[in-house]
Amino acid sequence: MASAAIELRGITKRFGSVVANNNISLFVNKGEILSLLGENGSGKTTLMNMISGIYHPDEGEIFINGSPVAISSPHDAFDYKIGMIHQHFKLVDVFTAAENIVLGLNERGRFDIDKVSSRVAEISAKYGFEIDPRKKIYRMSVSEKQTVEIIKVLYRGADILILDEPTAVLTPQETQKLFAVLRRMRDDGKAIIIITHKLHEVLALSDRVSVLRRGEYVGTLKTADTNEMELTEMMVGRKVSLNISRAEPVDPKDRLVVNNLCVTNRDGVKLLDDVTFTARSGEILGIAGIAGSGQRELLEAIAGLKSVSSGELVYNDFKTGNSENLRNKTPIQIRDLGVRLSFVPEDRLGMGLVGSMDIIDNMMLRSYRRGNGVFVERREPRELADRIIEQLSVVTPSATTPVRRLSGGNVQKVLVGREISSAPTVLMAAYPVRGLDINSSYTIYNLLNEQKARGVAVIFVGEDLDVLLELCDRILVLGGGRVTGIVDARTAKKEQIGLLMTKHGEVEQ
Repeated sequence: MASAAIELRGITKRFGSVVANNNISLFVNKGEILSLLGENGSGKTTLMNMISGIYHPDEGEIFINGSPVAISSPHDAFDYKIGMIHQHFKLVDVFTAAENIVLGLNERGRFDIDKVSSRVAEISAKYGFEIDPRKKIYRMSVSEKQTVEIIKVLYRGADILILDEPTAVLTPQETQKLFAVLRRMRDDGKAIIIITHKLHEVLALSDRVSVLRRGEYVGTLKTADTNEMELTEMMVGRKVSLNISRAEPVDPKDRLVVNNLCVTNRDGVKLLDDVTFTARSGEILGIAGIAGSGQRELLEAIAGLKSVSSGELVYNDFKTGNSENLRNKTPIQIRDLGVRLSFVPEDRLGMGLVGSMDIIDNMMLRSYRRGNGVFVERREPRELADRIIEQLSVVTPSATTPVRRLSGGNVQKVLVGREISSAPTVLMAAYPVRGLDINSSYTIYNLLNEQKARGVAVIFVGEDLDVLLELCDRILVLGGGRVTGIVDARTAKKEQIGLLMTKHGEVEQ
């Protein structure tokens, strides 16, 4: 096809007996944005890794500008003007933007910062980027770091760009800026492939959308001719309801009262500054904020995983009528008080699960902390593992498969299922649907709503503001470690929350 910047014909990739991609054919034109959709484990990342030179196809051919090519390494991909922007940035924090952009390039002669900065400014002016070439990475926001990654591949002459979940940690305003840049790049003749789970963004940005399901190519549609329901049905193979039900809280009571909470790091820098809010039973409290605004530190402080420098964490036990300050108590002490705090951390393998252990043993981590009977009684954790595998459709050979062999989305399902199964009174979930496809995400939303209906106080940290507004009862917004607002999710607007996310001082609640 003459206008195709890149075309895949009959691409197949196997890992042992597992077929990750089976006979996939698709193309991307010059001057076009193509979205790639599919559930977890559908083969999207594997397919893009073959375009970017990380994997090599077992069968099939890749064509660039109509000519067959062999892409055996990321270096080959760069030679064919292909650049991939990964979800986790590959930048050196102590270097400037300009230094990161030219890092690894065989520049002739001495490194000329003025020359590099001039070229970066030229690229920025052409596409509408806002970046200071001399600013160090550790001083940048997430969107600035992403900008550096995109400019880095453009600096190398990329004409085909692949972006993996590019809006995952951006505010609505930053997302709109990125979309404007991507449209300008498309109008300049670039071919752009975007992997995303956000269907409304697919419809707003892309020209066409290709769908994969279980490693197979399902089809490609013009974005203007489709809708969220049709795309979801193509992804999962059946009709799926895309409505998050939100019942009114029934008899909400103050379960957890946080007063003037401060958390300081070893250098004396305040990570949380005078945070005050209440989590109520039978209610979902959402927490929004730009990445690194204190969300993780807040949940870790409540769970007893991070020491508190000042303030109160008051837990109200409705059965006994007693109140306990959780501050400075260990996670075990908090649990011994009868407080059931369930914590789904951001780093699911680093903090939540042990990768070398199988699913059953990871269930035991929650149930058998003191080690009594670990080698004797495995019936309950095995039943729990089997139940989670069935209810959440965890793709795994068996419950005895090591967790590290599961895909990221399936690891997340195991972790969320285990935490919810502990019958908590307070359920804290940090990014529980991160990396999950839309069908799995809605399963998790339904589980959180079930906990709410049982009178659990649910604290939900999320990245997607549309979901926060649809799922939660109230939303607390953090900016720079401070509460910048607490809003009613039923009446708040996305733009209002986006503005609060960029503030750094407390406002009226």
